[in-house]
This record gives sequence, C-alpha cells and structure tokens, in this order.
Amino acid sequence: MESLLPRIAVPDPSAGKLDPLALIPDTDETWLEVGFGGGEHLAWQAAQNPRVGVIGAEPFINGVAKLLVHVDEQGLENVRIHFGDARPLMEALPDASLSRIFVLHPDPWPKKRHYKRRMISPWFFEESARLLKSGGELRVASDIEDYVRWTLMHAQNAKDFEWTAMRADDWRVRPDDWPQTRYEAKSLREGRTPAYLVFRRK
Repeated sequence: MESLLPRIAVPDPSAGKLDPLALIPDTDETWLEVGFGGGEHLAWQAAQNPRVGVIGAEPFINGVAKLLVHVDEQGLENVRIHFGDARPLMEALPDASLSRIFVLHPDPWPKKRHYKRRMISPWFFEESARLLKSGGELRVASDIEDYVRWTLMHAQNAKDFEWTAMRADDWRVRPDDWPQTRYEAKSLREGRTPAYLVFRRK
C-alpha cells in the first residue's frame, strides 16, 4: 500500500480527463474492471493479455491490498488501480476508450430502498456505451437471480447494446477466458448458480 500503490495508482479523476493508453505504456487497448474484489480475475486477465492495460476500481482496502500482492508477485506492469468509487473514474475517461468492461458479482443491494445503490442502472449502461468502442464488451456476472433479471431488464432498454447469448449455455457456462473468482467459488459451494452475461456495444 505504501510503495507499490502510489506507483500504479490512477491519478485523481476529479483533476480532469484521463488518457488510459498514456497511463499504461506499451499497451494497445484498455479494459476496466468495476469492483475487482480480491483481484484474481483482473490479475489473470492482465497476465494473459500483456498488451492490454487493465484498470481496476475498488473502494475497499482489503481488495486493493490483495490485488497489489498479485501485481507484485507476478510482476504485472499493465495494471493500474483506482482506490475508490468507479463512477468518477468512468466519467473521467474519454469516449470510446475501452474495449471491455467487467462487473463481476456486484453487491445486489437486495432491499428495494437500496436499489438506487446498485451499480447496474440506466446511468451505467449509458456511461458504458460512451466508453466502449464499437464491438466492445460489457461482461456482468451474478449468482443472484433477481440481479440477473435486473441486469437483463436494463440491458433491454439500452439501445446501444445487444445481448450476445444465442442459447442457454452461453450464459450458464463460464467462457474459457473468464477465470473463476473466489466469490464465484463460494456461491457454487452454497448452491447458487452464477449467470455470465455478455453485452456487445453496437
């Protein structure tokens, strides 16, 4: 936290627009993970795709610390971290600057009075449409049936996206380039089945 984070931290989004390719040299495109939890998915993607810059946003210190361990141990040079809410970061990124956005197992905020806190929202789809290049992907995973329905409902109203699923296995089976997180493993142990949703920017 004291030595590595300052070196790979994203500049304060409130200071102005950010150029992701300038933030992460020697990369050809940029991906964003919103709420990376323990960081295992983000670190795997960064290791498998060294020409991709991967930015992660996470408000909880334990998650940031865990990702820093992955970055340090694997020598990942193509990772940048925003320690805080993803929303200001997204607003500071330029149009069509991302190729993928990941939202994996977000907090479902199950009570109706908390629905306004859910990350998946009309604002989120609008902002993701602005940020993603044509053909870019928004990947969402959840093991909460209500949240899966909620996501599909908002996606249906998002004119700039299309759901890529053509058959049930397309959302029931995790793709090969989508590693399991510890949260997903826990949900399976507890009898909850995740859904893997992929939306393409038109």
